[in-house]
Amino acid sequence: MFKALFLEKDDAGFRAGVRELDDKDLHSHAQEGNVQVRVEWSTLNYKDGLAIGNRSPVVRKWPMVPGIDGAGVVEASDDPRFSPGDRVVLNGWGAGETHWGCLAGKARLKADWLIHLPAALSARQAMSIGTAGYTAMLCALALERHGLKPGDGEVLVTGAAGGVGSVAVAILSGWGHTVVASTGRQEEADYLRALGAAEVIDRSLLSNPGKPLQKERWAAVVDAVGSHTLANACAQTRYRGVVAACGLAQGMDFPATVMPFILRGVTLAGIDSVMCPTAVRQQAWARLASDLDMAKLDRLTREIGLDEALEAAPQVVAGKVRGRLVVNVGG
Repeated sequence: MFKALFLEKDDAGFRAGVRELDDKDLHSHAQEGNVQVRVEWSTLNYKDGLAIGNRSPVVRKWPMVPGIDGAGVVEASDDPRFSPGDRVVLNGWGAGETHWGCLAGKARLKADWLIHLPAALSARQAMSIGTAGYTAMLCALALERHGLKPGDGEVLVTGAAGGVGSVAVAILSGWGHTVVASTGRQEEADYLRALGAAEVIDRSLLSNPGKPLQKERWAAVVDAVGSHTLANACAQTRYRGVVAACGLAQGMDFPATVMPFILRGVTLAGIDSVMCPTAVRQQAWARLASDLDMAKLDRLTREIGLDEALEAAPQVVAGKVRGRLVVNVGG
């Protein structure tokens, strides 16, 4: 038997709670999985918060175990790439949406979705990073591929106090960039400076409608916000700069013009973490293991238990959680 967050929806309504399950439940509801993992740590992401609160049609199949991230040890495998005892990590691939996820003591997952956890990282550290941190690294790598180097100018990170933003600040400052953090929570300014931000600005400077082309400032941008914030960030990006877009905290609209792209040669790089190819995932996780300051990672992480995830979910959706929440599934 193992504990799991369990979501149900039927004629009687929606219910979310912690339930005891067993291997038979896994096999009946996750038949397509061919690797069984003893999950040690998971995390609470924005999608998980929506699912647990029944706030959005994230869940496509009922009943559901949420949890888009998980790290643990292989118990059994029908795939030669993984053997019992292997340490693995999962991010995305529809876990917690169309397939039972990792906010549970065990998960049965497809081998194609898993990668081996880098030896330098513990399962807890991997989930402190989670999809948010892995997405931040994908953004940082996109800026690097575009040719961004330390000394090129200021790099803007929007939604900086959130999961993606916090890790992006830590990564980019660790690489020697001058990072400017944008946040609506000015009480987190000291926290962001401790992660490496050289300056903290209020999100209101970017979140309102602005001119199609504005004064050049940013050498590059990591944006987790979308909408007017992304449009203004593009309008303020310097000649031949790059903007990595990975989120929609403000909205999924993009009220912009082509001006920054055709007059300044700005590049808008879209970042997808859910269906990202395995080779790219492996590269991102290898760089996280080698480049991310673990002391900073500890600073941006708070640990909760599986029972506490139910209470924390609305806070995640409301944007009231600083950094990352890691869930001790095995504890």
